[in-house]
Amino acid sequence: MLEVKKLIGGRHKIRQNVQFVLRDKDGKIKPLYQENVVARFFRKLSGITLPKMFLFGSYKNALNISNLVTYAGYAGASSRINGAGSEEAFTYIAIGTGTTAASTADTILETEITTDGGERASATCSRVTTAQTNDTAQDVVTFTFTGSFAVTESGVLNASSSGVLLARQVFSAINVASGDSLQVTWKFQISV
Repeated sequence: MLEVKKLIGGRHKIRQNVQFVLRDKDGKIKPLYQENVVARFFRKLSGITLPKMFLFGSYKNALNISNLVTYAGYAGASSRINGAGSEEAFTYIAIGTGTTAASTADTILETEITTDGGERASATCSRVTTAQTNDTAQDVVTFTFTGSFAVTESGVLNASSSGVLLARQVFSAINVASGDSLQVTWKFQISV
């Protein structure tokens, strides 16, 4: 029993990352604002997003953030490992405009986009290598917009509607316009 507690408590964790790349209608990358550690800490602590200025971040070709695996996501991942539950594979990416901080208790996106090219989409799924061969599950979707949105949240689910939310995160607004495309890449690494 001691070994199991030690294994669950500290040595094996799901590591996760999400990346956003925004392009205009001609395929040219549009820089995205990346908060620094001070701004992320302040937002997490207070729920307030600091102004976009050089003291709190910078513009980059891609927005990279750590995301949050939900309680339902951990249960779903455990089910997928040994088949003891009924969860389907987590192969859908959704985006939204919700701004409430991500929580491990989340079961849905706060305000999922359902129109104008921002609808939940089936991902291109693969295994990639981070530290060990094929230790990372990767889901990728490129959304092409016919409307404008301030995208502020994203999540990975296991169904084209409803479903179990594996992970969710909230971030500074990515303003998309008609003709823009937003590539969203989620990675989940199993490590020891």
